[in-house]
This record gives sequence, structure tokens and C-alpha cells, in this order.
Amino acid sequence: MDQHIENEILDSPESSSLKVMPGQPYPLGATWDGKGVNFAVFSENAESIQLCLFNDENDAEEYVKIKIEEVSHHIWHVYVPDLKPGQLYGYRVFGPYEPENGHRFNPNKLLIDPYAKSLAGKIRWDDALFGYEVGHEKEDLGFSESNSAPFIPKSVVVDYSFDWENDSRPNIPYHDTIIYEAHVKGFTILNNEIPEEIRGTYAALAHPVTIKYLKELGITAIELLPIHYFIADRHLLENGLTNYWGYNSLCFFAPDSRYSSAKGKGEEVAEFKNMVKELHKAGIEIILDVVYNHTAEGNHMGPTLSYKGLDNASYYRLKDDEPRYYMDYTGTGNTINARLPNALAMIMDSLRYWITEMHVDGFRFDLASALARVLHDTDTLSSFFNIIHQDPVISQVKLIAEPWDINADGYMVGKFPGGWAEWNGMYRDCIRNYWRGSESMLADFAMRFTGSPDLYKGGYRRPTASINLITAHDGFTLNDLVSYNDKHNEANGEDNNDGANDNNSWNCGVEGPTDQAEIIALRNRQKRNLLATLFLSQGVPMLVAGDELGRTQNGNNNAYCQDNEISWLNWQSADHELLEFTKGIIRFIKKHPSFRRRRWFQGLPVTGAGRDDIMWFMPDGSQMTEENWQHDLAKSLSVYLNGKGIRCVNYDGARIYDDSFFIIFNAHEDSLDYILPADECDNAWHKVIDTSDGFLGEDEQEFKPGETIEVQARSVMVLKCRTA
Repeated sequence: MDQHIENEILDSPESSSLKVMPGQPYPLGATWDGKGVNFAVFSENAESIQLCLFNDENDAEEYVKIKIEEVSHHIWHVYVPDLKPGQLYGYRVFGPYEPENGHRFNPNKLLIDPYAKSLAGKIRWDDALFGYEVGHEKEDLGFSESNSAPFIPKSVVVDYSFDWENDSRPNIPYHDTIIYEAHVKGFTILNNEIPEEIRGTYAALAHPVTIKYLKELGITAIELLPIHYFIADRHLLENGLTNYWGYNSLCFFAPDSRYSSAKGKGEEVAEFKNMVKELHKAGIEIILDVVYNHTAEGNHMGPTLSYKGLDNASYYRLKDDEPRYYMDYTGTGNTINARLPNALAMIMDSLRYWITEMHVDGFRFDLASALARVLHDTDTLSSFFNIIHQDPVISQVKLIAEPWDINADGYMVGKFPGGWAEWNGMYRDCIRNYWRGSESMLADFAMRFTGSPDLYKGGYRRPTASINLITAHDGFTLNDLVSYNDKHNEANGEDNNDGANDNNSWNCGVEGPTDQAEIIALRNRQKRNLLATLFLSQGVPMLVAGDELGRTQNGNNNAYCQDNEISWLNWQSADHELLEFTKGIIRFIKKHPSFRRRRWFQGLPVTGAGRDDIMWFMPDGSQMTEENWQHDLAKSLSVYLNGKGIRCVNYDGARIYDDSFFIIFNAHEDSLDYILPADECDNAWHKVIDTSDGFLGEDEQEFKPGETIEVQARSVMVLKCRTA
């Protein structure tokens, strides 16, 4: 890096004093070393690359172009002394514009650095952003000569320095984890207790008001909807909508500046780090929802913003027989080709960056099945999984898969390898169906309640491989799940044709809002039933932000484009009774390890106890038989959890046990009489939870073993027997 190279500065009258040096191929991106900046970018098929420097995000022209001469193993690199953090830049790349052969190079398009750690500005949609001439008779085969620089965000050189104050990860084990899925903006934008100027930002999530709420609620990890810099689709903006959820990533290293209260270039990086630090101080982990399966550049008719112009054939999965077109396993137009070394390396580098530099604690992978594809089939032994398992950094954080993509063979629930947890879509569907009164089999409910051993018990996986969910950002809220039979997505502008049609929901007799007291009471009970089932089940519970407050989207089950009151949490209309019930049941499961098992239930007698550690009963007190499991329909059932099936060791080294529990699920429209187990309790049964009236207590009501009790219609009752 000590040899100056001549003739690399092009058309730059303002840069007579600027010098450049060869630089280094690693690390990729723009790296400031205190004296200057090293730039490195990958392209295997480019013929020439220019580094373009800008003074302002709105500049239409760069003030200097630097031709990059050095190329090492397809990485183009250059070092520019005296440049500092805050410097704006982009690339122009020369090469063949041959879409029919998979190449879409066009130097008229300013390109975002795939490894940029910050972006300044936002997309201003214009035809100049497309590599082809929009409206051309040959569509994307027509070459565009329009300069896109005025309309595209500029990459920013950042300063990595930050005072972490000896930050340490909470490292909460899965069996103690309670996940809270939230949107950075929607969670805080209407919270009047937070200063107005920071609502809806990373700073708002770090505010004491937010942290106090999360701690009192009892969650241990907040899972943020995508915060990687993403693009709002052109057609949405033209229709007065936007991409609210953010599943349209463009840069996998940059936190989106729209969620930042800071105004300076690159300052959102420090704001994000401070959010992580403050949440860690409170013992709360941060999990990022990441979208490595596709980018915002879309299909062959999409814009040229970064990867397409840098090396289309080296980043995307193209059709073998027609490389002009893209393989689309995501429903967004393209799929990142994780089979190729450079694309796979970019994903791994991004994951390591967020772990080592930004201190996040895990990731939830959107449409993870798309990343597992080797050719056209999904493969759990793909290079993506192999590298993650071997990586000493990535393999140590929480890895959660959304185990499906849009293709029929992409539904991989239960098929991810050890070390991974999965969103359990089968759990969601089963529990919804049970509480809406669907005639599903008892065995299915028992499987889901006990951690889905049919899906996860093989391959050395544990019950915590199952991320249990009733709702998610995609679909009905908890309130809407018990208030609507049908979706109501008219506000999305697609004539209610978008969103899922089969929601396994039940409106309790009236569609939408009602003032009928009986219907309101039933809906409240159903919400408590669903929450109780979620938290009492084995596995890792995931609660969606606002469900504990009774948040509604007015029946919209696909609010991806609604950056407004439809999606935001309305703190002023919160259901405080539901909130207190949610807090109470979370406190309850935290107190009792029977509901947070690390290992599978055992069917054999527990040593020293002389009983199984789990048994299922009929209302008459008899144990479930094979005939019941195979033929009875799921309207009611009960389960006994033997406290001696949980063996713990206290600080003195003495072996201790949890209490035993008897849980009754009654989805009937009528109350039922249940006989309490006699042989499984030596003293008395104490009612601790009753969703029929929201009861949460410890010892207020006592019953004798063998006594018959009445369980109200559509309710859950939990009774406790103290273990000697």
C-alpha cells in the first residue's frame, strides 16, 4: 500500500490533491483506518469499475471518479488517503449488457456497495434507476443511458468506534426464552410516555419507558422485523402505501436510517449499538429478522441498484436455459444464489458483522428454505448449513428458521438440522383449530403441546427447537383471530385479493366489532385460552407485540403496506386486563420449570416416583387409551405433569423438584365435569389458573384428590399439587 498508482483519477478538476493507492482486497466494503479509507468490492465478470465520491446525498454527479486498477481474486480494491467517516460513495461498473446471457452491466447506474455499513438518503423512484429503457419495445433488452445517481442512496463510510461499556450478552438458554416480535417504528410511535422526537426509532427502544414495559411483561428477547436497509416498492408509493414490514432488503450490513433519530451521516449505526447495549443491560436479547433469500432488485424488469449492476450472474439464481430470467423461490422476483461462494460469503460476513460489531444475539431467517436449495430441491445438507455449523461465531447465537418458501417442496417444518429452532406452523394451525372448535384429532393437540416430538425429537433436537406461535406479524392479530372469520384487506388496494384466505379463525358469532356483552366476554375468554395454551406448551413461546394489549388491525391479515394506525400499537386503547393476565401467566411459567423443560417427556416411570412424568386423562378420570388417541375428536382433554419429572439442583447441591400440575382444556360450548387425579396427588389440588374468568392465583381454592369439579365452557384450568 506504499506505491502510488498514476492515471486512476478521472474527470475530477476538484481533486488535484487526491491520491490513491492499491489498497487491500480484505475486508470487503469501505474501511477507515484513521488515515484513509480502503474500498473493496467483488465482481467476477466486470471489465472495469469506478469508485465515485460525493459530497451530498442529493448530488446528481460525483465530484471525483477513481478507476480501480487492482483486482485480487475478483475483488477490486483501492485505498484513498485522507478520506474520513461520513464520506459518501458508490460504484459504476463496466461490462457487457447482455441480459439474455445473464449480464446487466450499465455504468450509467450508480451502485450501492453490498457491504456498505450505512446508506444516506432514500430511493426516489425514477425510470433512470432501471438498467433498461423503461417502455422499450424489447423490455429489459433495451439499454438505458440515464444517470441514476440523483435518485439512489449513497453508501457511507462509517466509524466503528463505540463505547460498549463492557457489554456482555445475556446468553439466555432457549428453555428460558420468551420471544416478543416487534416492529421498531410501530411499537413506539404512539407511546406518549416516550419523547416525541425519538418515537419510532432505535432510541425509543432503548428508552427506560420501553425497557421497563418489556421487563414487567416478562419477555427475554425482542425479535425485530427487518432493520436491514430496505426499499419501498414503487407501485406501493404511487398508490399512497409503502413497504412497512421491510421484507425487501437491499443492503445486509446497514441498519435502516429511517428508524434513526440521529441526523448525521452514519450516526444510525451508533444509535443501533446503543439500543443493543441498553437492552443487554436489562437482560434482554436482540434477534433480527433477516431476509437473505432475495433483494429489492426484483425480477428482470426490476431496477438496477446494486447486485444486478455489480455482477448479476454472480449474485442471483438464474434460469439455466434462459439466464435472462430469475429463479423465484420467494415470490419477490429473485433469489440470492447461496450456492455461489461470493454470495454465500456475503451472507456469512453479514451475520458475523451483526454478531461481532453490533452485538446482536440471534437471527430469524425469512423463507429459510430458499437458502437451503442446492439445485431446485431443498437440502438440509447444503453449503449454507455446513458453513454455519462450522463457524465459531455464527453457530453460537440463536438461529431460527421460517421453515418454508413459496414452493410446494419448500415446506420444511421439522426438517432443519440440529442447532436450529423453527417457527412451528403446525403448532399455530393446530392450536387455532382446537380453540375454534374444529374437529381435529386429540393426538395432534398432544403432540403440539408437548413440543412436537414427532417433528423434532430426532437428530438430537430438543423441545426448544419448536418456536410456538399463535400469531405473527403476517396474519390476524390475536384480537382479530377471535373477531373475524374473513380477511378485510380493502385498505391494501388489491380488492381484498391479497393475504391468506384460510386463517383458522372464529369470530365468536359476529363479524368484527360488536357491543354485545356476551360476544365480547367470549372473545376475551378465547384470547386468554390461546395465550394460556401458548405459554403452557413445551417449546419457546413467541408473543407478537400488541397482542397482550388487544391490538386490532380491523381484520387486515396482510398489513405489510400499512405504515399507519392499522399497524401501530395504540397504547391509549390498551386492554389492561388482558395485559395483566399475560404478565401473570409469564410469571407463572418462569416460576415453574415443568413448563420450560430442556428435555423430552419420558413415558417410562420416573426413578423414585413410580409414575410417568406425563399422563393424559379423560373427564371421568381414566387415562387416555390408544383408541381415544386414534379416534376421539379434540374437544376436551387433560394432562398431568409430574413435578418429579423435573429434577433440579439448588445452590447447596441438593436435588429439588417442581410442583405437579393438572391442566384441563375444554373447547366445548358447554361446561364439563372432571374428576381430579387421586393417585397423582398426595395432599390437595389448588386452582392456579382459570381462563373462564381470568383467574391467576396460587392457593385461593383447594380441591381433594378424586373430587369432581366443573370446568367452564371454552376455558383452561390449571391445578397445582405441591411436591413433597
